[in-house]
Amino acid sequence: MTSSHKQSKKQDLPPTAWAVLGLLSFPGERTGYELKKWADSSLRFFYWSPAISQIYAELRRLEELGYATSARSGPEEARAKRRYAITAAGRQALAGWAGDTAEAGPPVLKHGLLLRVWMGHLSEPERLRALVGEHVERTLAELAAVREAMEHAAEVPEWGFPTLALRWSERQHLAELDLARALLADLDELAGLPGVDAPGAPEAAAPARGAVGEAPPAGRPGARRP
Repeated sequence: MTSSHKQSKKQDLPPTAWAVLGLLSFPGERTGYELKKWADSSLRFFYWSPAISQIYAELRRLEELGYATSARSGPEEARAKRRYAITAAGRQALAGWAGDTAEAGPPVLKHGLLLRVWMGHLSEPERLRALVGEHVERTLAELAAVREAMEHAAEVPEWGFPTLALRWSERQHLAELDLARALLADLDELAGLPGVDAPGAPEAAAPARGAVGEAPPAGRPGARRP
């Protein structure tokens, strides 16, 4: 492959490829499965966790570009594994991409719950409230997972910057809880307006802050595996 063709391919790399290369930029060699586990315990809390098939597809692409290299394990392991590592060229390209603020772009929000609330005139008020309550419980579970991830890597100096990303994610989940509880109050207020169906039975009224679940205590600052 010519250098000009490689440069063109570099420009076409999707964010997922850079994310996989970013996982490889931390010390050590890793299998595709290990990269998937790392993505699930860190990247998914603030970006997205690619499927294992996507990870292997990007690893092949990165090897083709010379950004990553791989080697199979020896006979000392019961099952042969292919481990990947970043190359000097890959680290240089990744540093250039990470430092290019023009490529960051705005955050993208796709909130399934809000789409249903937007179409609330087609739903029963009690069903909308139940959906918000379920969303609160899911958010609490995710917040606990973020804090567990933070605690697991609190002592690893190399994960200082992933720590900052997960710390942001903790704040984002706390804000999401506040927004969901405010939405419950908004639904109650809307139900009291003329021409809008009243909510269901009295027990469906907006719970007090924390009645739908309290946020677990914050863990130590830190990050799980990047």
